[in-house]
Amino acid sequence: MTQIKSGDTVKLHYTGSLNDGTVFDSSEGREPLEFTVGAGHVIVGLDKALPGMEVGEKKTVEIPADEAYGPYMDDARQEVPRSQIPPTIELQDGMMLQMQMPSGQSVPVTVASVTEETVVLDANHRLAGKDLTFAIEIVSIS
Repeated sequence: MTQIKSGDTVKLHYTGSLNDGTVFDSSEGREPLEFTVGAGHVIVGLDKALPGMEVGEKKTVEIPADEAYGPYMDDARQEVPRSQIPPTIELQDGMMLQMQMPSGQSVPVTVASVTEETVVLDANHRLAGKDLTFAIEIVSIS
């Protein structure tokens, strides 16, 4: 049987969950996830778990935060005056926005809190600082 190695294109089904069992993403009911192993298309911990696996093989992988979305960084939170957000946007905690950086790059941010005067925007990935568990099943290797 063919075993996965770096550079192979794989298709896999997965369910990603947190330590408390909360599922944050799954390919259930969708096409399997397809990517090239070792090309940086998925989080490092998942990439590292695949070599040696075969088609049909199932595995549960625990991935520490530093091999997933990295640590939670307090300096990625920014308080801005409410007046800097267009008044047509009805801000709510947890809502996703795009913030334009001085370089022109667009960065996704989450509204962490809103008051009459200020808005706290968080540029951390929603899974930053969290250890993740993935249940995976290899569908194909090419």
